[in-house]
Amino acid sequence: MANTIQWRHGRTPRPRGRQEPRPLQLIKSALGEMARVALAEPFMIAIERQEIYLRRLPQALDGFRIVHLSDLHYGPMVEPRHLDRAISIANDLNPDLIALTGDYISQERAYAAPCAEIVGRLKAPHGVHAILGNHDHWTDAKLIADLFRAEGVSMLINEGTRIDARGESFWLAGVDDTMVGLEDLPLALAGSRDDEFRLLLAHNPIILRRAARAEVDLVLSGHTHGGQVTLRPEKNRSGKPRRRMLRGLGRRANTQIYVTRGLGTVVLPIRYGCPPEVSLLELRCLR
Repeated sequence: MANTIQWRHGRTPRPRGRQEPRPLQLIKSALGEMARVALAEPFMIAIERQEIYLRRLPQALDGFRIVHLSDLHYGPMVEPRHLDRAISIANDLNPDLIALTGDYISQERAYAAPCAEIVGRLKAPHGVHAILGNHDHWTDAKLIADLFRAEGVSMLINEGTRIDARGESFWLAGVDDTMVGLEDLPLALAGSRDDEFRLLLAHNPIILRRAARAEVDLVLSGHTHGGQVTLRPEKNRSGKPRRRMLRGLGRRANTQIYVTRGLGTVVLPIRYGCPPEVSLLELRCLR
């Protein structure tokens, strides 16, 4: 007699083979992929090119190019090769001027000299200009400033200078860090003319409101790391930018601000949805 198999309740047997992943397996896989990206992204430098239209920029300076670097955070979590690559990228972009907006090392004074040596390789016809950030003060601001100056970097600590270029000029100002209570914007702008283009370097973008009242045309800032780990879009459901300015180009009244994502990391050596950045800003006349 032939053997037969009867299936109870009329159920059809599932074919044996590969089963679909369970929800927990999907979550585990997604988290694993996020972790892989987060560990790799700190070394994936992006070049961000941004045109900025400015009403008081002299016509002769239309197309003036600035490379903006910030938040190197040179220390145990940042490899020298990463910063070397960023410096090479910056020089290869052939900017007219290079702006550095603070937080060069994190906590350990031993990294100040090698960081200054790396930064000293930056070259631009109208100079390399820098300010200090909160981490620089928490480490040794005077040491960092002295070492940078020894490498030919102009340190603007609540002061300004007039940049002469292409037969025209503009005022370049730099403030000390807001978080440690040493910012003095009026002092940095002292000496500038009321009708001239003013460019301000300020580590913390919280200065934007005061810069707008002082009729600064453009602010360059860092500090935020762009969020470092971003899991939500930059705009809310209504399509408006979120209240806190974390990265990119923004505006208050007639003052614009560019906030870079920076190069380094803090707390954990990870980034997600927010790669390190070398910014190439092209200033354009608004006529």
